[in-house]
Amino acid sequence: MSSTVNLARAALIRRWTARLPSRDARQSLARQAWLVAVMCVAIDGLSFLTRGPGPGTWNAVLLAGVIAADLALATAPKLSGWVAVAHAAVIVALAFVMPGRNPSTAGQLVSSYRAGAWLRGRSAAAALTTVCAGILASVLITGLTAPATLLGVVAANALLPWLVGRYTTARKEHVDELRRQREAKVRDAEAEVAAAVTKERETIAVDLHDVISHHVSAIGVHAAAARLNLAGTAIPGDNPVHTSLSAVQQSGQAAMVDLRRLLSLLHEGSESADQPGVAMLPDLFTGLRASGLQVTFVVYQAPPTLPQDVDTTVYRVAQEMLTNALRHGDGRSARVELDCNDDRVGLTARNRVASAFRTSAPEGSGLGLRGMRKRAEALGGSASFGVTDDGNYWESSVTIPLAGAR
Repeated sequence: MSSTVNLARAALIRRWTARLPSRDARQSLARQAWLVAVMCVAIDGLSFLTRGPGPGTWNAVLLAGVIAADLALATAPKLSGWVAVAHAAVIVALAFVMPGRNPSTAGQLVSSYRAGAWLRGRSAAAALTTVCAGILASVLITGLTAPATLLGVVAANALLPWLVGRYTTARKEHVDELRRQREAKVRDAEAEVAAAVTKERETIAVDLHDVISHHVSAIGVHAAAARLNLAGTAIPGDNPVHTSLSAVQQSGQAAMVDLRRLLSLLHEGSESADQPGVAMLPDLFTGLRASGLQVTFVVYQAPPTLPQDVDTTVYRVAQEMLTNALRHGDGRSARVELDCNDDRVGLTARNRVASAFRTSAPEGSGLGLRGMRKRAEALGGSASFGVTDDGNYWESSVTIPLAGAR
């Protein structure tokens, strides 16, 4: 229950974090705001100096007010309403000083746009009303009283920039909503795939348990029964028949242990702690020696604590290598070499080729070799197989890098 709550909390945090602009985005937005503010200062300042009255104390104060209002465009978006009010006051003052001029400034147009883009509700309506009142007052001061003219000037210099800001924000919200819907669909599709995989994995686990487990258990039971029946005969205990039956029984028990591990892996969907690894290789070789294959295990450098997937892969590869040695070799001996350093782990197996296969390749589906290669490549490694140059030995070698796996 607690893990579900933690997952839900993490998903909520990721959702809200995704809505917040990144640090780079905020810095880029601030730089662009300053660029807009400086451009407005240049345009409005040049317009005032070229079209305004001569030098004077109040004119200098008015010019400073224009520059200050324009620089305020670089402030935080939450102050957009106050910036719009400042620009409305500036254009009214400009109407008194320079009657007949354009009733708006570059900064006033941008401030109206910002008010429409960043503000909502009463703040947006109040900012729009203030700007419209400022534009209307400046036009009336200049002497324009025609209703059509007043409406057109107010709409062009106040209402239109404000509406463009609203449209820009609405469009962005629409795009964000489409993106969220797409992400939701992707998550739903991934959840459906995960559920289907889990269901199929459970089906495979049930089939493995019902089919393979039954037959392997039967093999072990029959081998044990045969040994008990032979115990009452004149056949000595060290007879090859006893040895073979013992090997069959041990192999069946080992197969059942591996099968239980695989069933646990299929049910849980992740590597469990009891998966076999490099530390269990001696036990694997001991069981094979009971079947008559004399395995020589050489460790050139003991491996460190390996990642779970690498550890299990090395064991499975060694298991498949010696299975091939039993099936296609002479069945007498095999040599396994393990070499590990800081950046890779290598496993090599060599066994004498059976005389029947000296002139032709061993018969088989090749699934074992492909399986070993896929296991190695899945971890960024490589695999090589083949008969040695003298034609007497079959050699399998797998190398797995450790840096990427860790």
